[in-house]
Amino acid sequence: MIGEIPEGWEYTGKELVRTFVFKDFREAFSFMAKGALVSEKLDHHPDWRNVYNKVEVRLSTHSVGGVTEKDLEWIKLL
Repeated sequence: MIGEIPEGWEYTGKELVRTFVFKDFREAFSFMAKGALVSEKLDHHPDWRNVYNKVEVRLSTHSVGGVTEKDLEWIKLL
């Protein structure tokens, strides 16, 4: 793992994980839209899922099997 674990994120040994909770589905979907733009900019895409007002994000760099600077950069740009 490179760098410090950002506040609010959990490091599982292979990935960074965080569940975001929003007021409603619209806010959750807006968050995902912003995340999609960051993902395209970095060419680095998270594993994520949305259920109503919650978005679970799992970040890792699949090609190396763990967390890299790309994952930390995704968090910073979000």
